[in-house]
Amino acid sequence: MTAIFGGLFKLADGGKIEPDLASGYQVSDDGKSLTISLRPGVMFQDGTPLNAEAVAWNIDRDLKTACVCSPSASWPPLAEGGITTPDDHTVVLNFSRPYAALMNVFVSTSVNRIASPTAVQKMGQQEFSLKPVGAGPFEVVSNVVSSEIVLKRYEGYWKQGQPYLDGLVFKAIVGDQPTYQAIQAGQAQASTLTTPSIVQQASQNANLTVNQQDGTSPWLIQLNTAVPPFDNKLAREAIYYATDTEAIRTHLLDGLYPATQSFTGPGGLFYQPEVPGYRTFDVDKAKQLVAQLGGLKVDLFGGTDKVASETVQVLQSQWQQAGIETTIHSYELPRTIQELEGKKWQAALQSNGAFDPGVSSGVPFRFLSSAPYSGVQDPNLDTMIDQAAATLDQTERGRLYGDIAKYISDEAYAPFMIAVAPAAVARKDVHGPGVSTKIPMASVSLLPVWDEVWIENP
Repeated sequence: MTAIFGGLFKLADGGKIEPDLASGYQVSDDGKSLTISLRPGVMFQDGTPLNAEAVAWNIDRDLKTACVCSPSASWPPLAEGGITTPDDHTVVLNFSRPYAALMNVFVSTSVNRIASPTAVQKMGQQEFSLKPVGAGPFEVVSNVVSSEIVLKRYEGYWKQGQPYLDGLVFKAIVGDQPTYQAIQAGQAQASTLTTPSIVQQASQNANLTVNQQDGTSPWLIQLNTAVPPFDNKLAREAIYYATDTEAIRTHLLDGLYPATQSFTGPGGLFYQPEVPGYRTFDVDKAKQLVAQLGGLKVDLFGGTDKVASETVQVLQSQWQQAGIETTIHSYELPRTIQELEGKKWQAALQSNGAFDPGVSSGVPFRFLSSAPYSGVQDPNLDTMIDQAAATLDQTERGRLYGDIAKYISDEAYAPFMIAVAPAAVARKDVHGPGVSTKIPMASVSLLPVWDEVWIENP
């Protein structure tokens, strides 16, 4: 999507938000108003202008969608007449209350990607989803769903002389091992890998460049506190004490990723690897709690990739040592969504976090009462999350997120584990930000700067 749409803004080194399709922005002193300035002359790939009207139409559309990619889960409600367009190159958003993560939302949600309103209305949602039209560096040639999408250089791209590539082909390959084999065989030139053993192999390959990214979205054991057994704090505490995160980090993940006790990784704001009072591995304490409960049975699910499946199996083994009887499942994404939305699940190995914990894919995603994939319904925590999001002073904001991390820990709501992150792997002749070099990550996915990627002449 970044290749097709580009973005109004991008996340740069040091966590700075820089304009891209936009030419600048201004946040009011009270944090309630945002003015976006647009570059003149930018055209969508269908020849229509990317102007203020188009941006306002997109933002309104994004806020109305039920998709979790929408900023509506974290943005405060708009004030009356919230979106205005004083001229063709200016969009003003007025909010009902301050929001400190206002600009960081743009690099982590759909609101950053501006679609051609003309194309959406002409093609209809279904056809548009197969051949989307943006103002980014590449336009769609063909799209075989879940298999391959072919893009070509957009000759009308606003950056003169870019993109450098004539085209991009994205192929769906299931699993890190087949992906690595495709790169070795020259059938692919770049990808991301997360399986530690394969990342290590790639790092020793003289024909490849490997860059381990700094994660923003740690693994956690998400507990559903609304249903038994985890409506009982003792059961949640037992999971904390029965989980040996360090063993998983060192033996299963080869020490490739850091452990963390909170909701951000080293690539995110307010990273806090240790939380005061956090319950760490103690199998004897876990056994005592299980005995106090009269036994503990847990249903746990995780993803289908190799690392997630193995981690779920290790957790089952660790918990068994504490007397916890665990049934495990590996689910594809549609089944995972179904389970979480069904509200009857008990425990899940998931990830949580973003560059800014105040955006919708950050702390709210798993811990806000109103969030569809939350495991917690706690009005006190809701208030703390809202207060941190509305605090404009960064130092004070960091303190408040520290308080949230401790509150989650004190209530034993969800053990955090490891800040897993993808490694960018590319053949030596392929260069560019996010492909051959490390770049900041806004959320779970690595988003290369496609208009700056190039291939070295043989």
